[in-house]
Amino acid sequence: MADLYDGTKVRVGLAYASGTADRNGAIMDMAGYDEIEAVVTMATIAADGGPTVKLQYGDESDLSDAADVAGASHSVADDDDDQIFRLTLVRPTKRYVRVVIDKDAANASAESTLYRMSKARNLPVTANTADEVTATRVASV
Repeated sequence: MADLYDGTKVRVGLAYASGTADRNGAIMDMAGYDEIEAVVTMATIAADGGPTVKLQYGDESDLSDAADVAGASHSVADDDDDQIFRLTLVRPTKRYVRVVIDKDAANASAESTLYRMSKARNLPVTANTADEVTATRVASV
């Protein structure tokens, strides 16, 4: 029986940091996956400092051809401290995807991001143990 663990990979997109500069998340290779969700956690946001969180994609592995994914963005208000924003892309038409935190360069915000890649076309999903999530699954008896 398939469950949430089957065909799913979780990775860090952006480690927690605060600052005024734009941030590009880790680039995810979507080969073999049909869906990616970026879960962005905002912490403290300076007054007048609400960034935009968005997804970008492209065919080059370094995303030198990055383009914004239409409809995959949130404008974060300066009073959205401690809020979570989710961006989901289903069946991407480009191979590589990343999250971007687009800031105004004057006002700081703090954030982090996790990616959840899912709907793997081939099972089992092989893990890279260097950055694998430790998970525990139990069934009540």
